[in-house]
Amino acid sequence: MKRRAWLTVGAVVLGGGGVVTYAVASPSLGHGTEGQAKRPVKVYDLALKSTADGKRELPRTETKQFSMLGVSWTGATKRLHGTAQVRTRDAGTGKWTGWQDLEANVDPLEDPEAGADARGASEPLWVGPSDGVEVQVVHKDGSTSSGLPKGLQVNLVDPGVATAAEQKQAEPAAFVADVTPSDSASPTDSVTPTDSASPSDSATASPTDSASASPSDSASASASASASPSTSTSASPSPTATTPTAPPSTVPEPPIVSRSGWGADESLSPDPSEYNADVKAVFVHHTDGTNDYSCSDSAAIVRGIYAYHTQTNGWNDIGYNFLVDKCGTIFEGRKGGVDLPVLGAHTYGWNRESAGIAVLGDYTTTGATNAALESVARIAAWKLGQYNADPSTTVQLKAGATQTNYFGTSFTAGSSYTFNRISGHRDGYNTQCPGSSLYAQLPTVRAWASGPVQGLKVTSLSGAGLSGSTYYTKGAVTAKWSTTTPGSLISKFELLVDGKVAATASGTSTSVGATLAPGTHTVAVRAVHQSGKTATTAALNVVAETTAPTFTTAPKLSLRTGTVNTTAVPVTLGWKAADNAALKSVSLLTPTTASFGPTTTGSSRTANSGTASTWSMKAYDYAGNTGTSSASFTPVILQETSAVKSGTWTARSSTSYLGGKSYSSGSKGASLSWTFTGRSASWVVSRASTSGQAYVYVDGVKVSTVDLMSSTTQYRQAIWTKTWSSSAKHTVKIVVVGTSGRPTVTTDGLVYIK
Repeated sequence: MKRRAWLTVGAVVLGGGGVVTYAVASPSLGHGTEGQAKRPVKVYDLALKSTADGKRELPRTETKQFSMLGVSWTGATKRLHGTAQVRTRDAGTGKWTGWQDLEANVDPLEDPEAGADARGASEPLWVGPSDGVEVQVVHKDGSTSSGLPKGLQVNLVDPGVATAAEQKQAEPAAFVADVTPSDSASPTDSVTPTDSASPSDSATASPTDSASASPSDSASASASASASPSTSTSASPSPTATTPTAPPSTVPEPPIVSRSGWGADESLSPDPSEYNADVKAVFVHHTDGTNDYSCSDSAAIVRGIYAYHTQTNGWNDIGYNFLVDKCGTIFEGRKGGVDLPVLGAHTYGWNRESAGIAVLGDYTTTGATNAALESVARIAAWKLGQYNADPSTTVQLKAGATQTNYFGTSFTAGSSYTFNRISGHRDGYNTQCPGSSLYAQLPTVRAWASGPVQGLKVTSLSGAGLSGSTYYTKGAVTAKWSTTTPGSLISKFELLVDGKVAATASGTSTSVGATLAPGTHTVAVRAVHQSGKTATTAALNVVAETTAPTFTTAPKLSLRTGTVNTTAVPVTLGWKAADNAALKSVSLLTPTTASFGPTTTGSSRTANSGTASTWSMKAYDYAGNTGTSSASFTPVILQETSAVKSGTWTARSSTSYLGGKSYSSGSKGASLSWTFTGRSASWVVSRASTSGQAYVYVDGVKVSTVDLMSSTTQYRQAIWTKTWSSSAKHTVKIVVVGTSGRPTVTTDGLVYIK
């Protein structure tokens, strides 16, 4: 059962003030969303009509569904000296776009006689599923249509549904299949689409690609959903007198979606393929149009270009040898065998010695994605590699036409000129193609295609520590690296130890490991490009050693000045660590944790009194070797009541004192003595502005005069300390000096470490 639409009459006011009636086809309802049936490619031709103000136009007209369009005219040798603009209506939302320019400065036919039945045409523009169109064409002087070519049409391309992936997609909501226009009469100036006739069998022309913007680098590098890349491309014909033998390439063939993979209708190009002698250069193009397409639409875009080239231009096949989408999928273009030098129709005057690669999209203001550049580099390197041509070099090409390129360079037919092996369309013809941004990326494409690997650098050497300019390891290391050349163009990576290959990794790898023997080594990474060219990083100095660090001085505690509490006695932790190669750090493990640099030998800490604590430390070297050392210490508080007294002392009570009590004396010569066995001692006092002085004797020898005076009142202050090299029995005696005006000394005990 056919779906139907009915026509209603409307009107649009033109810029010149006139009113033109137009046909509006209302879409039928009840469209399914369960998927799409297979549907062939179709091209609909709508004639443009003259207006009073000198334009050729098509008022807003509702149509069958299409996704690509262009403007064509009678006579492929004629030029459109003017501006062609289109507006389209989104089939899903019903919204009209703004005006979009069509690129009409296309390459002329190389053989005008062979293209007698061909039409001149703009570049096709992908607009996505649409069901309405408006067109205007104005002569470049804007005042007359006398200079416009005859037979102007807008050509609407429905790429159909051809691949399995496309059939799984939901049918666009506004699609109307098999509309029968005769169901209602058409009003004045309405236009009924008609299917294009088959292209001329003899027409072979060269399109001009133009320029504009590019997709963002965030586009997925995965293959287009509409067609899966496959190395089983269209089978190359067997060699004959007119068909050459496919030569092997110096580099691997990348995955390519075959013509059957993107749904080519081979009946549109019945003529046999023509071949060149070889491929000396590759010309890079862009197809113009939007960059907002989904990669799942890429196969449909390629089908649309193919239909436009054959049905509208009247050529015998799609012009490009290969097409690449923004996700990096490569599509087989012109038939004849991807591994053969098929004559294309892409760069006027230079098709006989080259291949053409077109990137889907518009790259005037924004660069192509890395995925697209990578695929262009891969296909260019493969094709040029079949003829032992280095993509980074130049070559002499013989001009097939007399013309001037985009940069003003003149060419004379029959003469030879120097080109880069990978050139842009604008290098050979006066066009903006492949867009200024993509053209600026061609040096990157050449470097990636030719090699050596670009941007190779070691980003880290795990399993090793860096000290100065030398790495230290216990033996096992993993080198990590990065490149700017994509991994698909790299054959392998090699880890070099002392200049010899110690490990190998694939071209898409970013790291590899090896185990070094004890001693001093150099380590580097070498990248082997698919061309065989190599790049090597600067060598790293690496020392492999397994000797653990040592503590030349074991951890030890000594008392220091500060406020004393029963749970926090101020101490200094001391140590000294060393390594035979390079000490990295030292850590305190117990009774608390801390980290220190390699040159630090002491740290102020606190310790619990009356409790033995183990102080454990670990030393680390840059190789990862470690050494530990531990010692146990017990701070002991001796109250003043345990001292041997002489002279007059007064007991005082306060929660501010250690143990709640202290002794005070202002009597000159009064003394307290403590005897203990330990390696460090500190005298604890209370201080005030009226405090006096005291002498300190150690083992009967006067060692210090201590002044207890302080502008603020302070309690439990370790004011004097003494540390010995080892633990032994000692006696500390304090004697009141009897300082004039402030004779009083208040003592709170003695602390020692055993």
